[in-house]
Amino acid sequence: MSAEEHINHTVNHLFRQESGKMVAVLVKIFGIENLAIAEDVVQDALVSALENWKYRGIPDNPRAWLYRTAKNRAIDIIRRNKHRQVIDFSDPQRQLLHSEYTLTTVMDGYWQKNHIQDDFLGMMYACCHPEISPENQITLILKLLCGFSTKEVAKSFLTTEDTVSKRLYRTKEYFRKHRIELRIPSEQQIELRTNVVLSAIYLIFNEGYSSTHDNQLIRKDIISQAMHLCKSLLNNQKTQLPEVYALMSLMCFHTARIQSRITREGALVVLKDQNRRLWDQELIVCGSTYLNKASFGETVSTYHLEAAIAYEHCRSKDYISTNWNCILHYYDALLKIEKNPVVLLNRCLVILEIKGANAALQSIEEIKDSKVIDTYLYITPF
Repeated sequence: MSAEEHINHTVNHLFRQESGKMVAVLVKIFGIENLAIAEDVVQDALVSALENWKYRGIPDNPRAWLYRTAKNRAIDIIRRNKHRQVIDFSDPQRQLLHSEYTLTTVMDGYWQKNHIQDDFLGMMYACCHPEISPENQITLILKLLCGFSTKEVAKSFLTTEDTVSKRLYRTKEYFRKHRIELRIPSEQQIELRTNVVLSAIYLIFNEGYSSTHDNQLIRKDIISQAMHLCKSLLNNQKTQLPEVYALMSLMCFHTARIQSRITREGALVVLKDQNRRLWDQELIVCGSTYLNKASFGETVSTYHLEAAIAYEHCRSKDYISTNWNCILHYYDALLKIEKNPVVLLNRCLVILEIKGANAALQSIEEIKDSKVIDTYLYITPF
């Protein structure tokens, strides 16, 4: 890898990992009505990194360099807009930013590690406001907090880029009009709002298996980001919910099989042909631990059931010894929660293993006209 390629790779990785955190902090500083300014500052910081690091090399702490650049850019914008009524300095949270005597000190406080993490989670939940449709909520999280391009979001939704652009515009307009606050929901609201956040995280994870902008079918950096987002929820006591642990478990089980899922030429390898010696046993143990932690309370989510299916595959020493009857039971339970055509098709493959081709073909008749199946790449967990 050349020096320029290394720099581009580093900046791209930082963009995935840190852009959402920077946007969240900047929105807290400028106000949700100035979301566009926050996005512009992050873009400026990343462009500045590309330009400077090519000549001066990557700094010892590139993350801190980006944060400092974004902070200084924010200070410049505040100074220029003190009398232009662009930023609402009457807000109690921003009054001290209006004074030159307190501006720098207060700004430093916004960029402390604990505040960054709280603002990031607050932004995730702001994107999941109950007045915004689930599709628009997830679209905004993927685009705004996770560094996804419009094309990548469209692929995750199995829709068009134009549709995604319209969703983003409508949602940002709602944010500006209603000045949505960045905060973690109350105890009464948190379960419902967390479900939408988890849907976004799972879409990010799935994007890692079929990247839009990379020749690799599996993008470890995006998979890692999805797991990082889930861990962010688990690191806060308010968001340590059963379904969060279940999703973390599911992602661990799937990630454990990465090395065996593709050939050297980049082709997918089905479960039956995978080399199980390449499976990451440490991640499988982690997945089992998270699944055990997900067992408290009365919640049984789709993530619990999907994780249980993935666990059955991971625990089997070979394909022949797979407990297909147990897996069929989990698929039946999934269908009681949602009549999903993809789940129905996966269930058909399990029936094929248990009852044979005729029974499987009969099951397929129920879903053969589904448009979702025609465009869904990973129709099977195998």
